[in-house]
Amino acid sequence: MDAVRRGAQLAIEECQYQFRNRRWNCSTLDSMPVFGKVVTQGTREAAFVYAISAASVAYSVTRACSSGELEKCGCDRNVHGISPEGFQWSGCSDNIAYGVAFSQSFVDVRERSKGQSSNRALMNLHNNEAGRKAILNYMRVDCKCHGVSGSCEVKTCWKAMPPFRKVGNIIKEKFDGATEVEQHKVGTTRVLVPRNSQFKPHTDEDLVYLDPSPDFCEHDPRTPGMLGTVGRYCNKTSKAIDGCELMCCGRGFHTQEVEVVDRCSCKFHWCCYVKCKQCRKMVEMHTCR
Repeated sequence: MDAVRRGAQLAIEECQYQFRNRRWNCSTLDSMPVFGKVVTQGTREAAFVYAISAASVAYSVTRACSSGELEKCGCDRNVHGISPEGFQWSGCSDNIAYGVAFSQSFVDVRERSKGQSSNRALMNLHNNEAGRKAILNYMRVDCKCHGVSGSCEVKTCWKAMPPFRKVGNIIKEKFDGATEVEQHKVGTTRVLVPRNSQFKPHTDEDLVYLDPSPDFCEHDPRTPGMLGTVGRYCNKTSKAIDGCELMCCGRGFHTQEVEVVDRCSCKFHWCCYVKCKQCRKMVEMHTCR
C-alpha cells in the first residue's frame, strides 16, 4: 500500500505539472475525490485523471519490485540470455508485467463492479488501460559496457521504464487528441464508438470521453473542484490557453510589479563548486480578474 500511496502522489504531481497553464489546473481538495466533482463527469479531464492514476500505480509498484521493497515480486527474470543484437541481458529489468497486473486488479476493480453495461465504467476502464500502455509501449533498453579502459567488449543490457515525465507527456498528448464516444451494442457486447462517425476509431492507446468539458471560467460553489480562474497568473503576450485573454475568459487582468530574486553572475571554482550572486529585478505579473 505504501507503493500505491506514492503512486497516487505521483499522479497528482504529474497532473498539476501537465495542466499548470490551463484553466483547470488539477487543484486538489481535502475531500474525496481529491479533484472534486470534475472527475465524476465523463469529460476529457476525467479521462486524463483515470489514465495517469492507473499508470502511476503500475509505475510505482514496478519501481518497488525493482528496488526489492516487495516480497511478492522482484526484477523481471524472463529477460535473459543473448539478444539478437548480440548483447547480454543482465541487470535488473523492470518487472512492468507485475506492475500492470497489480494496477489492473487494484485500480479497475471498482469499475468492473459497476458492470460492463455502464457507459462510464467502459470509459474509465478504457482510459485506465491507455494509461498503462503509455508505459508498456515505451519501455527502453539501458546498457552498460564492460572491458579494459572503457572498451565495450561485453555489453549488458536490461529493460527499464521511461521517466514518468515522459509518461505524463504521452498521456497529455492523448488528452489533446481524445475522442468523444458513445455506447453501441455489437451482438451481445457493448462497446464505445466515436460519436461522430466521420472520425477514425480510437485505439487502445487513445483517451476517450463521453461529455463535453465545462469552460472552467467561474467558481461554482455547488461543484467542488470548479475553482474558476480569478487570481490565476497569466501570460500577457501568449495567444495560447495560458494567455491572459483565454485564461481570464475575457474578464481582463490586473498587472503589478513585483521584485524577484534570481541567481546571476555564476562562476565555477576549482574544484568543484559554483558560486553565484543574488540579483534583484522588478518584473510585471498578471493575474485574472
